[in-house]
Amino acid sequence: MAQMGFFDLSDRYASLDAKKDPLIEINAVVPWDEFRPLLERVWRKPDEDRKSRAGRKPMDVVLMFKALVLSALYNLSDDQIEYQVRDRLSFMRFLGLGLGDRVPDAKTVWLYREALAKAGMVDELFAQFDGYLARRGYIARGGQILDASIVPVPHNHNKREENVAIKAGEVPEDWEKKPAKRSQKDVDARWTKKHGTSHYGYKNHVNVDRKHKLIRRYHVTDAAVHDSQAVDRLLTRGNTGSGVWADAAYRSAEIEATLKARKLTSHIHRKGKRGKPLTQQAQKSNRTKSTVRVRVEHIFGAQANDMGGTLVRTIGLVRAKAKIGMKNLAYNMRRLGQLGRLNPCPA
Repeated sequence: MAQMGFFDLSDRYASLDAKKDPLIEINAVVPWDEFRPLLERVWRKPDEDRKSRAGRKPMDVVLMFKALVLSALYNLSDDQIEYQVRDRLSFMRFLGLGLGDRVPDAKTVWLYREALAKAGMVDELFAQFDGYLARRGYIARGGQILDASIVPVPHNHNKREENVAIKAGEVPEDWEKKPAKRSQKDVDARWTKKHGTSHYGYKNHVNVDRKHKLIRRYHVTDAAVHDSQAVDRLLTRGNTGSGVWADAAYRSAEIEATLKARKLTSHIHRKGKRGKPLTQQAQKSNRTKSTVRVRVEHIFGAQANDMGGTLVRTIGLVRAKAKIGMKNLAYNMRRLGQLGRLNPCPA
């Protein structure tokens, strides 16, 4: 088989361009180097802490961050990231790698994500990109839409007494003697029911601005936490609109009082009570509110269908926060590319 030459590679890239490779758009709109100072706080050891300057140089921090963005965009495991970067020209080009360049292996990807998770850095990276969106003119407009989506994780197969201990916030006695077993058990994920179906995992609570359909704030909890309990963590002061939209799960006297105190206007769905169903007027009002609230469902749909699904394969809340936070950040990067095409001059 003949070796691929420079012009062959150029032809391949031109073919990808003709097919409208979405990574080109994301690469063009995201200011990657602006993330470098934050990333180096986590990933770059001070010179005095390095034992030796011998050996291979560490991977570039921005390249590794982009690898994690790829993982979030397509919901790929660490092994799949290594394989796909080696296999796909579009991934190589996104990372700025040539055919002969060193590719980050699965273990390196895991180590970099683990460092981000333990440092709680994903929240800061998300906030920094939100600031960039504002500088580009995509400030939060039109009001706030609140909602939550269940993020599934692989089920634990525990004994009944083990589950009792976990729910009590304790570590089962048997696990203390078996650290390898303990490390493979997620004691933070919880069961919940939605529409009569049981789900196990976490929740991605989000605040989306009505105008641009961007995630402005998020909060990650276990799946058993009620949607309404995250409201205080989600509401922002920066939106130009005073309206707040949410489904009936957020309807309570306490939340209505919170919105009033913050001078926000409630567009939360009304819910019927036993023996007192909603009036036709209330039902009509809910349908009108749904035309706005559906925008947040578009986001969850994009994450589930266009971005490889939402299943999280990590163990524990700290890692789940990092994975879900990166998913939200990757969505915003992808959305910025779309907005650049649809609304290049935001007002």
